[in-house]
Amino acid sequence: MFLGTYTPRLDEKGRLILPAKYRDDLSYGLVLTRGQERCIYVFSQREFEKQHEQLAQASLTSRKARDYARVFLSGASDEVPDKQGRVTIPQVLRNYGDLDREVTVIGAGNRIEIWDSTAWQQYLQEQEDVFSETDED
Repeated sequence: MFLGTYTPRLDEKGRLILPAKYRDDLSYGLVLTRGQERCIYVFSQREFEKQHEQLAQASLTSRKARDYARVFLSGASDEVPDKQGRVTIPQVLRNYGDLDREVTVIGAGNRIEIWDSTAWQQYLQEQEDVFSETDED
């Protein structure tokens, strides 16, 4: 399970050093793809296969399901971290997430999310109030 918040930087080649805590789970390969709210999702190879299986269960007659699968899968890139734990984020995904040098990496359970640091701070500010006011209905 992926937990926590980290603030690494992208280097000039678009590489990210994965937090040490995540490296073992991702050392044999990972998949980066477009996430919701303009972040980048990072799945282990196994978890991405589970996500794909769920997408494959959707009806081909559902336009929303087809649209979602197209966006999700067309942006996917399978990568293997190098010996220093670095992974290259493809330019198309850096553009999608508006990623420059300052990024925030969060653990989100079954995946990692990579955010532009400013976008993450804005999102977190908006959601913390909602989170603290949530009660069981």
